[in-house]
Amino acid sequence: MDITTAKTFLAVIEGGSFIAAARRVHVTQSTVSARIKALEDQLGKTLFIRTKSVCDLTPAGHQFHRYARAMVRAWEEAKHQVAVPDGFDDTLIVGGQYSLWNRLLLWWVPAFREAMPKVALRCDIGMPARMMRAMAEGVMDMAVIYQPEHRPGIIVRELIEDHLVMVTTDPSTSFAENYIYADWGDAFRDMHAAAFPELVTPALTLELGALGVNILLNNGGAAYFPERIIAPHLAKGLLHLVPNTPVFPYPAYVVFQENFSSPKIMERALSTLDDIAQQSQNGGLPQPYWM
Repeated sequence: MDITTAKTFLAVIEGGSFIAAARRVHVTQSTVSARIKALEDQLGKTLFIRTKSVCDLTPAGHQFHRYARAMVRAWEEAKHQVAVPDGFDDTLIVGGQYSLWNRLLLWWVPAFREAMPKVALRCDIGMPARMMRAMAEGVMDMAVIYQPEHRPGIIVRELIEDHLVMVTTDPSTSFAENYIYADWGDAFRDMHAAAFPELVTPALTLELGALGVNILLNNGGAAYFPERIIAPHLAKGLLHLVPNTPVFPYPAYVVFQENFSSPKIMERALSTLDDIAQQSQNGGLPQPYWM
């Protein structure tokens, strides 16, 4: 059995069907079916109970799951070590959501490089589902995201107790006149719908994370953004809090490999991240370069 087949097996579990797995591994559904059939033939066991809509694991599938995950992780860790650049002791692969690079991870990178100059860094950006999949497959060592999943071998720890607050460029007008819906995920959608049932069809919806602040500043309006992100703009008077509007909790988490190749490196990565996170919340970071 090759690693591609093991990854396909894991993709079926994560996606819940062969169709979803095909999208995840970028092949056709028939290719996924052929790979799983070949795997079952090799093992002499049926791994999935197939229905029209979903695939459930058989007892044999449950047993094979942990071995497939271990195989993929071992392969990725091997590639990880072989790819360490000349002159460096190790490589740390770090990911983060778009809004968490802004005013957080971008400041962590130089702090970590100063603390661990012999460790190479690879940085990535994306949404939580892709980050968690990369963590589960062992192709990422640490990620900072808003909505993590708990998976074997991965530690999840709250990093920042952030809040989503409504801000406006013009406090003299009603926020409803030029409201922009910034989408911050499932939990936010539920809280927002309960608080503002009348704002179900806004003229503009953004899924740009912290980049949406630029649209707000350039074009005017009102929207929800993390308090940590808009604090410098509030201080400059470019944005204003909208009174009598609810504040929604929006914690950020750091997720990291429990058995990273070098515990010392991971400990330093986490300690410098904790320090930058504290500065981010208490106003200790420099002003954004565009201000």
